[in-house]
Amino acid sequence: MRNATGQPIPFHMPPLHQPPPPMPPQGFSGRHPPPPPHMGIPPPMVASMPASAHANGGYMPPPNFMPHQPPPPLPHAGMNGIANGSGTGGGRQPLQQQLGGNGRWKGGGMFDSSPNAGGPSRFTAASSAAGGGGRQQLMSRFQAASTPAAGSGASNFQPSDDWSQLLSRNERMERELFSGTTTGINLMMKSFASMTDFHPVIGNAVKLIGYQKPTPVQKWAIPTTLAKRDLMACAQTGSGKTAAFLVPILNLMYTEGPGHSQAAVRANRRKQFPVALVLAPTRELASQIYDEARKFSYRSQVRCCVVYGGADIGSQVRELDRGCHLLVATPGRLVDVMERGRIGLDHCRFLVLDEADRMLDMGFEPQIRRIVEQDTMPQKGQRQTLMFSATFPKEIQHLARDFLQDYIFLAVGRVGSTSQNITQEIMWVEEADKRACLEELLQNRAPDALVLVFVETKRGADQLEGVLYQQGFPVASIHGDRSQADREMALRNFRTGQTPILVATAVAARGLDIPNVVQVINYDLPSDIEEYVHRIGRTGRVGNLGRATSFFNDKNRNIVKDLRELLVESNQPVPDWLARVASEAQRSMQGRRGGGARRYGQGAFGGRDYRQGGGGSGVFTSATAAGIPRQQRHNSSSSS
Repeated sequence: MRNATGQPIPFHMPPLHQPPPPMPPQGFSGRHPPPPPHMGIPPPMVASMPASAHANGGYMPPPNFMPHQPPPPLPHAGMNGIANGSGTGGGRQPLQQQLGGNGRWKGGGMFDSSPNAGGPSRFTAASSAAGGGGRQQLMSRFQAASTPAAGSGASNFQPSDDWSQLLSRNERMERELFSGTTTGINLMMKSFASMTDFHPVIGNAVKLIGYQKPTPVQKWAIPTTLAKRDLMACAQTGSGKTAAFLVPILNLMYTEGPGHSQAAVRANRRKQFPVALVLAPTRELASQIYDEARKFSYRSQVRCCVVYGGADIGSQVRELDRGCHLLVATPGRLVDVMERGRIGLDHCRFLVLDEADRMLDMGFEPQIRRIVEQDTMPQKGQRQTLMFSATFPKEIQHLARDFLQDYIFLAVGRVGSTSQNITQEIMWVEEADKRACLEELLQNRAPDALVLVFVETKRGADQLEGVLYQQGFPVASIHGDRSQADREMALRNFRTGQTPILVATAVAARGLDIPNVVQVINYDLPSDIEEYVHRIGRTGRVGNLGRATSFFNDKNRNIVKDLRELLVESNQPVPDWLARVASEAQRSMQGRRGGGARRYGQGAFGGRDYRQGGGGSGVFTSATAAGIPRQQRHNSSSSS
């Protein structure tokens, strides 16, 4: 290469291998001050060190060491957050009036100590606000009643055993918890305003949620629980069972306080001792119960947690470490957490089994018995136990006999029947015609209408989602093999209407409380009538009207007799062809059944109380907060 005058231009080849950047000496960083002069150097060696070693506090670098250039100085709060982030108040030393620092778990917070940066501080709290941590919406575990808001770092705040006071407002948390659509039908008392036994925390939450009057199951279950009676309740899906147990249990927790659980936590920092435990069969239902519990515990010192399978157990354990007074859990994950020594049930005063029949159907009975019958769990009679479900077969009632003490049996309406708000339609559709028929139904729906499509298998859910997506429908699917993040995203998009068509298996959709589902389509009918009742109960909620459409063909003859009887009982039209198929099925099975009692309508749904003997057998007829009268059954001997 030459220049303009023709002279050659010298060319220098860079070295092939660049030396690595110099490393700082071990134990020294530009983010920390250098060690004290001659730290760790015996006195006789000091005199023989070169001047550079004296200048560096006694450190002698290796021969080929190049001096490390420290980064620019950080702001005061940032330096303290980095240097002292693991201690309370943003550091190992108090930070006086500076920002709380970046303490990761205790005290400080991911941001600063302003009143708006709340979160879970495990033991200490700032002088102006209790709590700490990086998530504003979380309450402090031991929050002072006099503080203006949940917030920042550390001071001399001590844990309080007084849960009776109503804490200060948090407007951002109110928007997060109460801005959505009310779930569950409005909580007869005749109205919530007439319920004078409510604690101020509950009264405030009821007002923010917008409940006006309770459903029948809430009308009887709330005073029964407040009277400290065990309860087994059967009610239709969408009838408000979640609030029926959360409202009275939290009300009792606020008035009675934590008992000995706080002292147990102080004695064993690694383990939490919840006062109330709610067991649910699926992740989705557990998450929904937890969300409702957060609403009813807003502005209180009670901290709610949730654990379920399919999610990172480490993050769930860290949430537990910040305090747990009411725990919502699936049985399998709870057993796992207990085996790790992070949960103890020694001081559990309230136990709830929600959707108990489904938990048994899913094979959770060994885990449930391990949880309830273990040595540390208080025995029945020493704890209060509630069981809620839309159906209660005889097996579940036998479980109730083992877990409940002298309990009230509450049956609201016809147990196992469907809501009068649901219009049921049965269509004869051959297997080969199902997709075309489904597409026609979806094309005729309102654009923003939420439609839930049930299939029997996970593979069927994936295939049907793919077909509908190719046809241009906004669709998503959920089933048990999907990750928890995928399931939560699909449900969130369905609730908001971003993907208003959701294809689901029955297990994945069990207990879902989505108020605005307009139509349920049984693309595949279930094999038993109880599951049919649960599926169509996803619509017609919150007092809304709903439609349930089911595809029927020769593969579903095993359900035809029960299906016809359910339609008759629900005052729904029975197609002529369905009546003929049911009559044929009844004649073909009459000899084998020997004229025995019909499966549906003779207690197959738990409409009868199967307790044997005297003590505790009874039918719930009325309830008051001061005492629950019971009507003894005259036909108890015939139930065996």
